[in-house]
Amino acid sequence: MVGKFRGGLFGLTALAASGLLFAVQPMAGKLLLPALGGTAGVWGACLLFFQVALLVGYGYAHLSARHLKIPSQIQVHALLATTVLGTRPWLAPASAPPTSGAWGPGLWTFAALATTVGPGFVVLSATSPLLQRWYSRDGRDPFILYAVSCAGNLAALAAYPLLIEPLTTVAWQGQAWSAAVMLTTLATVSCALASFKGDDRPEPAAVAVPARDLLAWAALACGPVVWLLALTAHVTSELAPMPLLWTVPLGLYLVTYILAFAGVGERWTARLAPTFPWLATALALVLAAGFAHLAWIPLHLAAFFVAALAAHHRLAQRRPDPSRLTTYYLAIGVGGALGSLFVAIVAPWLFDRMVEYPLILFVACLATAAGARRSRGDLAIPAAVLGAALALVWAPGLRDSGLGAILLTLIAGLGVLAVWRARSRPWRFALVVGAILIVGGLAPDPGGEVVHRSRNFFGPLRVLVDRDEGVRRLMHGRTLHGQQGMDPATREEPSTYFARSGPVGDLFAAMDLGRGARAAVIGLGTGTMACYALPGQHWTFHEIDAAVVRVAEDERYFTYLADARRRGAEVAVIEGDARLRLAEAPDGALDLIVLDAFSSDAVPVHLLSREAIALYRQKLAPGGVLAFNLSSKFLDLPPLMARQAADAGLPCRVRWDLSVPDEALRAGRRPSIWAVLGDLPGLPPSWSSPAPRPGASPWTDDYSDLVSYLILGRRTSIPASSR
Repeated sequence: MVGKFRGGLFGLTALAASGLLFAVQPMAGKLLLPALGGTAGVWGACLLFFQVALLVGYGYAHLSARHLKIPSQIQVHALLATTVLGTRPWLAPASAPPTSGAWGPGLWTFAALATTVGPGFVVLSATSPLLQRWYSRDGRDPFILYAVSCAGNLAALAAYPLLIEPLTTVAWQGQAWSAAVMLTTLATVSCALASFKGDDRPEPAAVAVPARDLLAWAALACGPVVWLLALTAHVTSELAPMPLLWTVPLGLYLVTYILAFAGVGERWTARLAPTFPWLATALALVLAAGFAHLAWIPLHLAAFFVAALAAHHRLAQRRPDPSRLTTYYLAIGVGGALGSLFVAIVAPWLFDRMVEYPLILFVACLATAAGARRSRGDLAIPAAVLGAALALVWAPGLRDSGLGAILLTLIAGLGVLAVWRARSRPWRFALVVGAILIVGGLAPDPGGEVVHRSRNFFGPLRVLVDRDEGVRRLMHGRTLHGQQGMDPATREEPSTYFARSGPVGDLFAAMDLGRGARAAVIGLGTGTMACYALPGQHWTFHEIDAAVVRVAEDERYFTYLADARRRGAEVAVIEGDARLRLAEAPDGALDLIVLDAFSSDAVPVHLLSREAIALYRQKLAPGGVLAFNLSSKFLDLPPLMARQAADAGLPCRVRWDLSVPDEALRAGRRPSIWAVLGDLPGLPPSWSSPAPRPGASPWTDDYSDLVSYLILGRRTSIPASSR
């Protein structure tokens, strides 16, 4: 009975500590959004901080277990936990982040997190290895607690967007989290006392860990992390830029850890491992061909799940004696941190495209060949696949010829043969996959000729020339950020979401802005909105991504900004987060503010909050108007905009421009949804007033709820006349 009680106490404590670890990460990132902007850089900086803090926690647990007896461990752990009482994780940082310098915002983020959630996070991250070390003193297998910890991570991952965020404010979350950290610390101390039993025997003498084991542990932890982050970036930018989609691969990642350390990893791996060659080859073909559709998401997830399960199963198999447990987790932490650092920092700096995803797929295939014998014959089939595929890609007109069909059949047949012989010839299989991926990287872009390519912290950008349609396009992954006709007669005509026959055209016809008018546009893209800038007007574009600014200002690619200046309009581009920089503008000076800031097809939350709208109104002149591009495929934003407008005491009208005539589509117009906040009687009847959802609360910097506005089926807020 006592043994069951102790086991339950250890399990519940591990579950609580791990759940708190995962709950604080989205909370902290959300708290920093108004200060740093709705960009991937916020989450990237948070992720790196938490990886470093996790290492610090593992390091503390390792040193504590090695050099302190249990009574001293209890005292030190309780003392460290009291530092949480001196932090206020529910309060936004008092100082504003620097707006210049490559490292300034990142260092500011580290400092802000270190003084808010940092102490509690370190204490919690050390809890799991300490609990396992104490649990093993009776000769029990401690690694079952690791599976419990991963289950706590998974539960918190699901609970935050579904329960915590919709029902609570960030302030309440921070206060509750701090209190929960203290309660978990008390439970951790109770576990230590339960394992102490009044004796004070020292820990067994440490046994040196071979460097080979350390490298193996770190590598087996690093690989799945690289695949996880690369897959998440690919899926959310290339396939479906949908809010919260990142939780799906992360959830699968945690499930593989649970299976591997819960004692069922052997059975699951034995069943699924034989499918990996087929999944890897299919995934390589999909990546090489550039197929980007929602239907391929299950293939991406399945290949990742099988590969991560195999790696984590091997990691669990290689777990050491409990006396080296803290060293084991320290190596795992190092591997995870290195994987995150590679994807978040090194890869964007080294590569101008998403190389890390096909690279980790190839590395995983090579891992299946570890220890296998190699022969010269293993190079023949990969060389034939590479040569035939390159000929098919580069030779003009070959793809549609009879010889092209023969080459395609040869490639497919050799690829199937390599997979079929994967067990006996794993090197041949890995090299065939590598050949396919190389061809895909060298193949022409299916969207047109790439005339510019760049990548930075905010993601990859491409400028494509589509000579069939006579346009240049700016793409961020699969998200279109604007296009311009190459014909000088039409190059000053707005297109895509800004066409004169669409909602934006209605807006400017109703406003009739004259000479001296001032407008601010949040989100630059190609600068298409500058088509509406008239002589004598003052236009300011706000853009957080310096790479986008360089492309829009370069007349080799797009001339919207330059053409507006030649017409006599004053056009300025300000880099940085729009909300921060707009706060520096004079009050009451703007006639129009347009919000067109998309981040993976989702409007940043901090630009729609009550505080943001109050800032916009402060900068508008009497009679000024706010316009919002709500053209998200995955969020039903008009009801939210109605709630925000009612909260601000402003009228709101929306045009659902979703049924675009074929002639307009050929001219470049794209479906869009726009909202106008303010009194603008000149809008045509196609603009209607949306209804807020009953019982919905306004979004603020302290509260938002993405899940309730997700589009899971057909849109429910479209007027019948617009369907």
